[in-house]
Amino acid sequence: MWIKWIALIIISIIVCIGLATIYGGFRWQSDTDNLRAKLASGQRIIKPKIYDQKEIEGLPVPVQRFFRTVLKDGQPIASAVKVVHQGQFNMSETEAKWSPFTSTQLVITQRPGFDWDARIHMAPGLKVFVHDAYVFGEGTLHASLLGLVTLANVRGTPEMAQGELMRFFAETAWYPTALLPSQGVRWEAIDDTSARGTLTDGATTVSLVFRFNAEGSIDTVRAEARYRGLVPTPWEGRFWGYTVRNGMQIPLEGEVAWQPPEGSWPYWRGRITEINHEFAQ
Repeated sequence: MWIKWIALIIISIIVCIGLATIYGGFRWQSDTDNLRAKLASGQRIIKPKIYDQKEIEGLPVPVQRFFRTVLKDGQPIASAVKVVHQGQFNMSETEAKWSPFTSTQLVITQRPGFDWDARIHMAPGLKVFVHDAYVFGEGTLHASLLGLVTLANVRGTPEMAQGELMRFFAETAWYPTALLPSQGVRWEAIDDTSARGTLTDGATTVSLVFRFNAEGSIDTVRAEARYRGLVPTPWEGRFWGYTVRNGMQIPLEGEVAWQPPEGSWPYWRGRITEINHEFAQ
């Protein structure tokens, strides 16, 4: 008899966990839908709607070479991007503990913003849900176990806004028309293979150093100080696997790493499995 009772208890626990997981997933998806509706509601009219090569005259030489490499004259300007990723995320600050992840991302180019909605697979049946977002000038990092138990929820600070706008700016390699001067980017010469780009949104201004490869595409993007918790730390993204999508040459693979004095610390490695651009109408 006691064996039957133990079996019933185990089955009841499994059912409760399953129901809780389903509920957490629905609740998280509802939050995602609301966040992305808010993001889309701030979308601005984009002008000009078409890229004209005359726009890049006078820019630093490597920047001109970049635009001639990744865009063709007459390319429509991207207004929104939907991306699907898969890859690995390092869950530890002190040792390499890589866990697989899948994610979707919505980007709005004007007013700049994005939502990265990820599932990091910690163990069979055990996932951490993550929103990394920049909406209406506010940065957000929200992590939750199964969408039920909050592990981190940081938002609304100037440091978060700066860090998330930096992420948006670095990922323009996937939507390169957003790097045009007409879209708000200012360029300064550094040398024959790199230039500094600066972007302002509301009260937040960020600058990144873009280094270009021999073909003219973006090789790395670097910030000398992005907040790692409370500590400003050098930060770098690296891109490769370039291909043409929707008329633009973009990278499909990348890695992101902190660059503290003791050495590079990669924490995100991923590739794009699907990308869809929407263009200014």
